[in-house]
Amino acid sequence: MIDNRFHRGFSQERLASLQEPKVRKDDKGYYMMTLSENAKVYFEDYYLFMERTYNSASKERSRLNELIMTTPPAKVETVAFYRARGVIVDLLMKTIVRFYTDGSNFGVIMTPWCFGTVVLEKVEVYRERLSKGEIEDENIPDYPYYVIRYIDEIHRATLLDLFDFPEKAFQMRWQYSQLLKRYSSILNDITNSLNSVLMTIKSYGS
Repeated sequence: MIDNRFHRGFSQERLASLQEPKVRKDDKGYYMMTLSENAKVYFEDYYLFMERTYNSASKERSRLNELIMTTPPAKVETVAFYRARGVIVDLLMKTIVRFYTDGSNFGVIMTPWCFGTVVLEKVEVYRERLSKGEIEDENIPDYPYYVIRYIDEIHRATLLDLFDFPEKAFQMRWQYSQLLKRYSSILNDITNSLNSVLMTIKSYGS
């Protein structure tokens, strides 16, 4: 359980009752081969990682709250730095809760490093939406320019710190991104070809 209120989506009892070929058991407990990586992940290890990371993020959130309250408002950039880190911490905690409590989608079960890249991309998308004014965040009532700039500068290092990951933990993401771009390009080419064929057929029919 995290925060004394959020329960594991796939509890031991639920796993024992599931008639699901993806879920297997050995002497270490229940596990599955993850959908995203085809890697062996034990449910207990996955949930312990999430609980540990959430607790670390929660402590950091409390520390940031204290710093924001005690830092003179005149120190605009210092406050903005703390608020930027708060944006990242809050998004991490929300993502953990969503994945941790999901008991219907096996896609949320993944290795720690894979989860780290998921959060990294969420932070980058969130930052982009903030910069475009598409969303509002209570962390940045003032000085949005400085906060967004600091999110850009510190988000990778902040997540590596909170996850207790080495720098190389985020390197695999670029390989996945390149594959996605490649397949996206292929799909666009196919779509363009189909549209061309349809236009030709229509021109013959008219």
